[in-house]
Amino acid sequence: MRAIGVFDSGYGGLTILKSITSVLPSYDFIYLGDNARAPYGTRSFETVYQYTWQAVQKLFAEGCPLVILACNTASAKALRTIQQKNLPQQYSNRRVLGVIRPTAEVIGNMTRSNTVGIMATKGTVASESYLLEIDKFYPQVKVLQQACPLFVPLIEQQEHLSPGMDYFLEKYSHQLMQQSDQIDTVLLACTHYPLIENSLKSHFPENVKIVSQGDIVAKSLVDYLKRHPEIDEQCTRNGKRRYFTTDDVESFDAAASLFYGESIQAEHIHLT
Repeated sequence: MRAIGVFDSGYGGLTILKSITSVLPSYDFIYLGDNARAPYGTRSFETVYQYTWQAVQKLFAEGCPLVILACNTASAKALRTIQQKNLPQQYSNRRVLGVIRPTAEVIGNMTRSNTVGIMATKGTVASESYLLEIDKFYPQVKVLQQACPLFVPLIEQQEHLSPGMDYFLEKYSHQLMQQSDQIDTVLLACTHYPLIENSLKSHFPENVKIVSQGDIVAKSLVDYLKRHPEIDEQCTRNGKRRYFTTDDVESFDAAASLFYGESIQAEHIHLT
């Protein structure tokens, strides 16, 4: 099986995988969640790079010709080094893609005021990757960021529908809008955040559009495979799915269904 690999530090990447499999149902996929070492959002660039590269090599070892980093923090802190250093030296026939560039390519078309808000982990915000990437495509767009460090742990503890989460939804949305009342588009730049998308809407003015990444990344992948037949031809199409986690399998299976929308049976692996 030469599946497309999908990697995330935890569960959030399953929201990306769900969107991808909806448009590429015949393709084989392997999902890897590094739950034992999650979250990545507060870790250093070097640590995130090392962890991500270990995961990518594991997926390569499983036969994946293409790996999607379905994690904004990994895309921000590790993707460039992997693409520019590791792949040319060791895996010149393999490819690794992220979720930031596909989003940056289209987000400017979604704003009328040319003012976009970003809600993300501390790591993604600190990297300033969205500021840099969006500026390449839409230099006229002003990008304002808000770190939301408690969203991921609350979601992973399945507390995202609790009153406690409401407090932080209000806090972070207010802090973002305080930066500019011209914001009319808010990008949820973390793959966990689709689970709170509907809850967030009530904390923003009605004219503000909330944007998740799943469909954007899925459409971008379809386009990439069309433009790169040499990669597409390597991908097997048996409609199979495999799931790996670095943590407890039963815990992963129980929480993963929340993100993916159906039951999952994962296998345990160890990354070094």
